[in-house]
Amino acid sequence: MHTILQPEGWAKPVGYANGVSARGRQVFVAGQVGWNGQCQWETDDFAGQVRQTLENVVAVLKEAGAGPEHITTMTWYFTDKAEYLGNLKGIGQAYREVIGRNFPAMAAVQVVALVEDRAKIEIQAIAVVPD
Repeated sequence: MHTILQPEGWAKPVGYANGVSARGRQVFVAGQVGWNGQCQWETDDFAGQVRQTLENVVAVLKEAGAGPEHITTMTWYFTDKAEYLGNLKGIGQAYREVIGRNFPAMAAVQVVALVEDRAKIEIQAIAVVPD
């Protein structure tokens, strides 16, 4: 479906791909935050918000007939790098349970703030569904 781009001689990344090549119909997922489908917050826990955010991404993909295996790139925006790094185990568990063993090209960026004040993480994704 997708081809992972791994330049010769480069160390293999953990949890993401350096690049992905894909052909098909593109699906663009707007930045999702860790609230539920009714825009209600259920947790202020960082890993809990990551899980809900990933579930929201998957729900939007499903509307397009896509799934986590079609994600080609993700951009993660978080408000506290130390909190992100301090929760890697919980983030990894949530990622595996919601996204599985799919590793798109990714970027992670600390930002000053997100539009939703309670949001600790926002994730944007692009998927490619084969023709």
